[in-house]
Amino acid sequence: MPIREKRKSSSPSKERYLFAGRLDFSQHLLKYATQDRPRLDFLSDLMKLVLEHSECDAVELWLREGKDVIRCEATRQRGNVRDFRILPETGSEDRGDAPVCLPDLDFERICRSALGEDLNPVLSSSTKYGSFWTGDTHQCPDWIPENAAQEARDPGYTGMSYRSLALVPLRFDREQIGVLQFKNKRRNLYDLERVEYFETLAAKFELALLHQHSQAKLHERVKELTCLYGIARIASEPETEFEDKLMNIVTLLPPAWQYPARACARIIIDGDTFQTPDFHEATHRQKARICVRDKGRGMVEVHYADARPFLQGDPFLEEEQSLINNIAGQIALMIEHKETEDVKSELQNQLIRADRLAAIGQLAAGVAHELNEPLNTILGFAQLVQKTQGMPEQALHDMEKITEASLHARRIIRELLIFARQAAPSRNPVALNRIIEDELNLFESLCRKAGVALQRVLDPDLPEIIADKSQILQVLSNLVVNALQAMPDGGVLTIRTSSEPARVCLAVEDTGIGIPEEIRDSIFVPFFTTKDVDQGTGLGLAVVHGIVISHGGEINVESVPGKGSRFLITLPLRQDANLEED
Repeated sequence: MPIREKRKSSSPSKERYLFAGRLDFSQHLLKYATQDRPRLDFLSDLMKLVLEHSECDAVELWLREGKDVIRCEATRQRGNVRDFRILPETGSEDRGDAPVCLPDLDFERICRSALGEDLNPVLSSSTKYGSFWTGDTHQCPDWIPENAAQEARDPGYTGMSYRSLALVPLRFDREQIGVLQFKNKRRNLYDLERVEYFETLAAKFELALLHQHSQAKLHERVKELTCLYGIARIASEPETEFEDKLMNIVTLLPPAWQYPARACARIIIDGDTFQTPDFHEATHRQKARICVRDKGRGMVEVHYADARPFLQGDPFLEEEQSLINNIAGQIALMIEHKETEDVKSELQNQLIRADRLAAIGQLAAGVAHELNEPLNTILGFAQLVQKTQGMPEQALHDMEKITEASLHARRIIRELLIFARQAAPSRNPVALNRIIEDELNLFESLCRKAGVALQRVLDPDLPEIIADKSQILQVLSNLVVNALQAMPDGGVLTIRTSSEPARVCLAVEDTGIGIPEEIRDSIFVPFFTTKDVDQGTGLGLAVVHGIVISHGGEINVESVPGKGSRFLITLPLRQDANLEED
């Protein structure tokens, strides 16, 4: 970039004034350039400083930043009071009460050409550095087109409030970055020496812009790195819940953006939203998708919610788009890590459960066979004693208790054998309705004693299924016993069957106490029970679940606490070879 040389003033006093003004200007400029301030505040102070030292009525700036053009103006209002405003980028937009200097269409074309390339108009009033000026805009210099010149000659024309104008290009190295326009309402105020003084101010203006731009870049980079470091620290906290991590991350986003005081943010994951307290959706937004294994899981968004204008049309930096993409990637890694840990934890639980069940299976296999014979003997002799004539009533009552206890023990042993898979399955065509009728006949007296009404709603056209009859009996028995225990004050027990394409359905419904939601996922876990030690082993529903799954079926539970539960079992009409071998 050519160095603007000082030009000797013809007046020593004027030269001393200009030197003192330049020194004072440089001191103030250095102070503004070294402060860490928002871009808008920096430009406001800088433009007001240029306005003060240029002694003009207004100074207008056209500045190119990336794809945007910043246009702002500092003007004198009521003497010494100065005003700073952002102007629309194009002359076609409403500029309010902001005075114009020349017919907008042509002058904006000149300013835009100055932003795009070196501006070297062939004018008598121009400098070798590309600056040019006019002492009276109403005299129609040769850079105003003829149609605009005719308009300017009209005595009633008020569009050109400023008579003296000077345009000074701004450059970084050889790149044209902007234009400073010095405007005065009085005519013939500018000459070559004055414009060269404007060029001196512009040179210092360029240095201040360059320094502030570098400082802003460094500051934005520090904010980005601080944000990423904070996210990495939050992600590595093992004791913090995943949802709390996301809430902590979302609070880190606004401070990392160019206008933190105006920014708000939110993170959406699988329909769940985590956002800053002041979040509002806005037209100015930046977002990035969160993808885990090429599947969209959510979004990270930063919004500028208020309607105040920005210096540039797009308030988001290119670096900020890279940052939000990086943040979305970090959150995706967190989700993937969490899901991997969940799978790992579940596998560990399954291994522990498998080891436990293997030990129980070995114990059950050994104990069940040893207990079966003495239990059968006890049960047989108890039943013989009950048939003895002349037995006292109390003795008969006691023998009935012995019989019930023996039956209960034998049922537990059978559950253990099924659970341990020691009972060899024998699958043949069976009629589900027939099994239900036979089993419910045994439970009718038990239902009457418990004050439970037993209802059968059986599909007469129900097809046969391939199943192990004894295991299906075990399923029905366990579900009925479970339902009766859920209705201590009586109720209604309903058994339903129905058919669907390629499968049959069995539903056991009760009007009992229901299952609390917090334990609903645990009812099929072996040995899980809410009953007292002498009232249940926690194997009943686990055995049901195991039998249904081994038959290639499904079991689902619907329950409303205080109103009852519904167990729905679906079984296939035919089973594949793998299931039959299991």
